Amino acid sequence: MREHQSDEAELFTRVDQLLADLSAQRTPLPPLCERIRLRKAGGLSTAQIAEVLGCSAENITAWEAGQYEPIGIPRTAYARLLEGLKALASPEPHERPARRTLAAPVATAVDPPEQPTLFAAPPPAHSAPPPRSRPPQKNVTPTGPLAVIDHTDTLVAHFTNASQLILDTDDLVGLLQWTLRSGLHQKKLSPNGQDSDPLIVLTPAASTALHLPTELSDRASLRLPTGHPVLTQLNQAGFRLTRRGFGPWAGIYRPVVNNKRASVQVAIMAWGALSQDGWNLPPLPPSNLARLLGTYADRLLTPHGSTAVCGVKLMTALRPPTKATYDPGTGKRVSGPNPGALHQPFEPAPPEAPDAHPLAEGRPPEQAMEEEAWDWSRLPDQQETVEFPNVVGLDTNMAFVVAASSLSVGRNAPPRHVVAPAFDAKAPGAWYCDLSHAPHDPHLPSPFTTTGQAPTGPAWYTTVTLAYAKELKIEVRPIEAYVRDDHGPYLNPWYEKLRDAYLATMADLGVHKDTTQADYLNAMKELATADPALLALLAAIKATGKGGLGKLREGPRAITAPYTRWPALDQPTWRPDIRAAVVSRARVTLHRKMRRLAETTGRYPLAVLSDCAVYPARTPTALDVVPAGPDQRGIKGLFCLGVNPGFAKEEGAQTMAWYQQQLTQALNPARYIKS
Repeated sequence: MREHQSDEAELFTRVDQLLADLSAQRTPLPPLCERIRLRKAGGLSTAQIAEVLGCSAENITAWEAGQYEPIGIPRTAYARLLEGLKALASPEPHERPARRTLAAPVATAVDPPEQPTLFAAPPPAHSAPPPRSRPPQKNVTPTGPLAVIDHTDTLVAHFTNASQLILDTDDLVGLLQWTLRSGLHQKKLSPNGQDSDPLIVLTPAASTALHLPTELSDRASLRLPTGHPVLTQLNQAGFRLTRRGFGPWAGIYRPVVNNKRASVQVAIMAWGALSQDGWNLPPLPPSNLARLLGTYADRLLTPHGSTAVCGVKLMTALRPPTKATYDPGTGKRVSGPNPGALHQPFEPAPPEAPDAHPLAEGRPPEQAMEEEAWDWSRLPDQQETVEFPNVVGLDTNMAFVVAASSLSVGRNAPPRHVVAPAFDAKAPGAWYCDLSHAPHDPHLPSPFTTTGQAPTGPAWYTTVTLAYAKELKIEVRPIEAYVRDDHGPYLNPWYEKLRDAYLATMADLGVHKDTTQADYLNAMKELATADPALLALLAAIKATGKGGLGKLREGPRAITAPYTRWPALDQPTWRPDIRAAVVSRARVTLHRKMRRLAETTGRYPLAVLSDCAVYPARTPTALDVVPAGPDQRGIKGLFCLGVNPGFAKEEGAQTMAWYQQQLTQALNPARYIKS
């Protein structure tokens, strides 16, 4: 009997210990940024905290970075320490009024959130959910272009205006049916376009509740395997998948009935939908994630996949390929080509085709057009080494997106081959021309090659490059050309949309237009302490522009036989000629600024990589390189420091000795000056 009582007591002790451990795991911790702030406000190092808690400094760093969370007694002790630091700390200084966050609006005047910032870490996996200031409702009207779906005891939809709705469904079919009834959408970006499909974003908890695997077993294609029960349920309910299948971003639809679309876009976070392919969002509670994605949608478009995919979809949303036209024969409105858009795919001119393209088979290397960004550097001369102990990098804001502004490109006509043509600066195309006679200053990269070295014979150039040669008073006499007779500024609305989104987000971060160059540099230095969610939004906007241009020349995504066609070639937006024109314009624009700066100040670049130019400097600041101008805002036509797209920011500063060391290792210092 006593032995039985002893076993029972031991068993109860173990149960009590387990409950205590679970209780400790549920101890709430402040957001990541608050943990760092409290530690620094208390003047403590990670090593000091680690010594008190009996762990390593690496543990503290990981807890502050959100790599993993403390559990058990260490969690309780860590929470107690942070609570004590919070009580001891003086009130946090007020932020600059110009800077905002993307925090969701407070639901009521009572019980506002402690941290009005979008970057609030979600609770640990085993902790209890924090109390909500606004509980989910069943009578909320869905609003906005998207919803983030989370799961605690049931599925909950979080909308972009901070409202929440409990969903009466427990499977994906029911969720899709609710989404199609919900009214979630984004209004069309063009009078000739269509409203966007609603987007539902599944948190890891939601996807698990919907019986989706935590990760994809097919790591090559990143698709849910055929025969999975969820796919069977979708098929039985009449849903179909787009060609990309059921992956991190899935397009799910029902066949068109009475000319009405029934499509839903689904993003699965557990599979990397918002942590790869241009998206790099910090850990966020569902309500704040909805707020962030809603801001992206409001400033650009509803996300449809990678930022590159969003970039090219933004082009077609602003200039849809078709429009409704009146047919006098039938008296009805029918679909017809939309002027100014790209209507159908065209084969590139042979020199414009990338090396994997069927048209490149048997093509001599010198017959391929190489209009790419620079990778150039040089040794400093003796005077530069003595006079300038530092080097400074100047990076052009959104250089390639800006290059698309008002740029006339080919639209809806195949390239027309011409022998010995007269050069026409208004006709987009590819021109075979010898510029080896052009004068070359070794202190500047040549604007006619990607290496920056002088051309040695005939080569294929875009219209933009040869127009700049004529600007430099160089004789231009093409040998042959492929020109496009239908042309116009196809990318202009795309540029304007990205420009406005970029400037609005920079303003949220406290960096504004129309400031002096010095004030701009000071504002940029404060970005290190800005809301990480806003910084992630900014990065996504920039990646949308860069990735969209890359999609114009998308290569094969799978290993195929050489010179075999791939799916992207059948898209109207697969246009390597347009990308080449944009890249060449960015390059010659940068060359023009460097040439004019040399003429004005006698200062020449030491290295250039893409849109970053490295200059010698007396002091380690961009203000030493860029003239101040009469109003301290720079001189038009030269580098100007400012937030505007096309203006420059300070990429980094290093010593001249560092620069020379990079060269001895055969490295381009412009690539590494930021670090």
